[in-house]
Amino acid sequence: MRHFGHISPTVRKDLFHQEPAEFTAASPARTLAASLGATLYSPATRPQLARDIRKQAGRGVVSMVLCLEDSISDADVAGGEENLVRQFAALDEDPAELPLLFIRVRTPEQIPDIVRRLGGSATRLAGFVLPKFTENRGVAFLDAVAQAEAESGRPRLYAMPVLETPELLHLETRVEALAGISRTVNKYRERVLALRLGVTDFCSAYGLRRTPDMTAYDVQIVAGVIADVVNVLSRADGTGFTVTGPVWEYFRSQQRLFKPQLRRSPFLEEGVEELRTALIEHDLDGLLREIELDRANGLLGKTCIHPAHVTPVHALSVVSHEEFSDAQDILRPERDGGGVMRSAYTNKMNEVKPHRAWAERTMLRAEVFGVAKEEVGFVDLLTAGLQV
Repeated sequence: MRHFGHISPTVRKDLFHQEPAEFTAASPARTLAASLGATLYSPATRPQLARDIRKQAGRGVVSMVLCLEDSISDADVAGGEENLVRQFAALDEDPAELPLLFIRVRTPEQIPDIVRRLGGSATRLAGFVLPKFTENRGVAFLDAVAQAEAESGRPRLYAMPVLETPELLHLETRVEALAGISRTVNKYRERVLALRLGVTDFCSAYGLRRTPDMTAYDVQIVAGVIADVVNVLSRADGTGFTVTGPVWEYFRSQQRLFKPQLRRSPFLEEGVEELRTALIEHDLDGLLREIELDRANGLLGKTCIHPAHVTPVHALSVVSHEEFSDAQDILRPERDGGGVMRSAYTNKMNEVKPHRAWAERTMLRAEVFGVAKEEVGFVDLLTAGLQV
C-alpha cells in the first residue's frame, strides 16, 4: 500500500516531486509508525464491516481500528467479537489490498482469545490497541499480545497503547504515571508501534468538551498533558516513540461563534472556493488547524472517527518542496561538522546541528507521504484526494 495510492499514477506524477513509497505490514516498525496517517476507527459491531474496510481502502485509508471498547455498549461486546470473526473471514474471500487492521480490546484476556478464534484470518491483523494504558495494566496487555503472536505463528503483532487515564491527567500523579508508562513501553519497545492520546477521556475527567471552534491545544489542561507526553515519550534522541494526534469529534455543521480559520486566497487561486465553503460548513477548518498544531507539537498521524477527516490529514502530512529542500541541505554529508546557511528558498536560516533531528523526521515523512512539487500546495493535494 501507499499514501495517495488510490489516485491515478498520472495525477500523482503531476502532484509529487517525490511520490510516497510503497509499504507493507512487513515493513520496518519505524516506517509503519510514520505511515499510519489518519487511523480510522469503526465499531466492531458494524454488520457490513468487511465491505466498509474495502471501501475505505479504496478511498486512501491505510490504517483502521476495529473497536470493542468505548464505541460499543457493554452488552454488545460478545456480539462484536463474533462479528469480527465473520468479517475477517469475509475479507479472506477477496485478496484485495487492505489497510493495516488493529482491534481495540477491553481486557488482556480478549487478545489471545480473539486471535485463536480468527484462525487463519489472523494474517490480516496488524495488532491491537490497548485502552487506558498504565504501567500496572500495560504489562498484562503487552504479554497477551506476545502470547497471541506466538500461538498464531504471526511474524509480528504490534501494540498501540492509548494514554487516557486520570493518573496521567492529574498533576500530582502525572510524573510517576509517565515514568511508569515509559518503563513499560521501553521494556516492550519492539512491539509498541505508536502511542495514541485519548483526549476525549482527558476532557471527561473535568467535565469538558471542546467546541468545533477550538483545538485540543486551546484546552490548556489537555495541552499541558500533550506537552508532557511528548517531553517524556517522544524525544528525538533515539529513545522516543511516535505519538499520534487526538481525535477530532465533529463532522457536521454546528452553530459557529468565531470566524472561519481558513484563508480564502489559496482556494481562489485554484478556482475551488466552493471546497473552502464545504470545509467550513463541516467544521473541518478547525480540524485543519489542529493537524498543523499536532505536527508543531511533535505528533504524527491522527485518530479519526469519520471518513471525511482522512484526506485532510493526509494532504497536510505531505512534505512541501521547501521543507524537503531545507532537510536535504541540513543532512548533506559534507555538513556533518555543523554550521549555518541560508535556505535555498532564501527565507530562513538552516543551522545544521540544531535542525538535524527535524530534518531526519522530515525525510521519514517525505518517504511515506511524499514530497509535493514546488508549485503544488495543500489545496491541490486535498482536491485530488477528494475527487476519487
